[in-house]
Amino acid sequence: MTALDFTHDPGRRSWVASAGPDTDFPLQNLPFGVVAGADVEPRGAVRIGDMVLHLSGLAESGLLTGEAQAAAEAGSDGALNVLFALGSGPRLALRRALHALLAEGAPQQQAVSALLIPLRDVDVLLPARIGDYTDFYVGIHHARSVGALFRPDNPLLPNYKWVPIGYHGRASSVRVSGIPIGRPNGQLKAADASAPVLAPTRRLDFELELGAWIGPENRLGTPVRIDDAESHIAGFCLLNDWSARDVQAWEYQPLGPFLAKSFGTTVSPWVITPEALAPFRIPFDRPEGDPAPLPYLDSPPHRASGGLDIELQVRISTARMRDDCEPPHPITRSSSRHMYWTFAQMVTHHTSNGCNLQPGDLLGSGTLSGPDTGSEGSLLELSHGGTDPIRLPNGETRTFLEDGDEITLSARAHRPGAATIGFGECVAVVQSAITYP
Repeated sequence: MTALDFTHDPGRRSWVASAGPDTDFPLQNLPFGVVAGADVEPRGAVRIGDMVLHLSGLAESGLLTGEAQAAAEAGSDGALNVLFALGSGPRLALRRALHALLAEGAPQQQAVSALLIPLRDVDVLLPARIGDYTDFYVGIHHARSVGALFRPDNPLLPNYKWVPIGYHGRASSVRVSGIPIGRPNGQLKAADASAPVLAPTRRLDFELELGAWIGPENRLGTPVRIDDAESHIAGFCLLNDWSARDVQAWEYQPLGPFLAKSFGTTVSPWVITPEALAPFRIPFDRPEGDPAPLPYLDSPPHRASGGLDIELQVRISTARMRDDCEPPHPITRSSSRHMYWTFAQMVTHHTSNGCNLQPGDLLGSGTLSGPDTGSEGSLLELSHGGTDPIRLPNGETRTFLEDGDEITLSARAHRPGAATIGFGECVAVVQSAITYP
């Protein structure tokens, strides 16, 4: 786990005017991403407030040395896979160098200022080339709620508390925040119908998740120990694993999700590093009476600080709300505290059979619902399977998403004695059904 240092000091401020304590991106955050401009090819960048700093310009500036210089050079390409592969040492060196250059009183302010670009002048892209994408199911409250809809007497399957459940997702349809999501077609079968039909989903849903970007790879046939797993994570993002619930209900047996999930996943563009989240680590505890994880998924250091404390929120903006200039409405709030399995356990279990993870691979947490009303991480739960519509302030109701609905995921980490940092937004608007040829 990353130790706290001067880069976490909540009293330090940046000379960048937009990087104040109320932003998601103060001096203590410094996430990585990829941006492009009208006349600029995609390049790796760091965000500070509402500005971005091209890593290629920084690498050519002569302001860096050693591992920080190597990291900036690695991140100068149009994808961050090479930077991810370097691991935590060069990434931490670059973070410390950036912090010093961007802090109030930095003697290099004039030189660095010339390298900054307003965020509004660039397009923000996917931060990495995604080779593989695995979505887990670590939100136990979501698992119980969804299970209760189909198995009221036995909502949680017997393997849930023993193994981090996951499925292999579709990397090619992962898109960055801001790109619309098309309503998919799929086979639908009504309970009283003799045969299914191919039609646009009527039960389009969002899922509130966190994602983790894989850093250094493990070789094929080489499992990752639990205490080494964090070193294979390059950073975190928000993730919306869009779901067609009616398609899913018909197709998921016996092999699990397929077309109900593969049509699209949305991720936030900024890679929040493990170093930035160091102040928000918490103990990983199992509820009393639950089985302890098997030894390969457990260790004293992991129990001491394997969890994350991040507040999560989902807002909806319907087409009518936007036409009437009404603000997006919060429909749920949850927390990463509700993860039953940690990202370290996901990495360790994923590799326990010798599977090799590679730089830029993406892991999703699964839906992170909370235990209370108002903390459900999907409309499937919020509307109790479509039987109890949620009511919006303007009188509209929703059981599942309609065309024109815009869903925004956001996240912030805060605690006394630490600077609050955020993830930005993970947003997409639902477009009408795709045309079947």
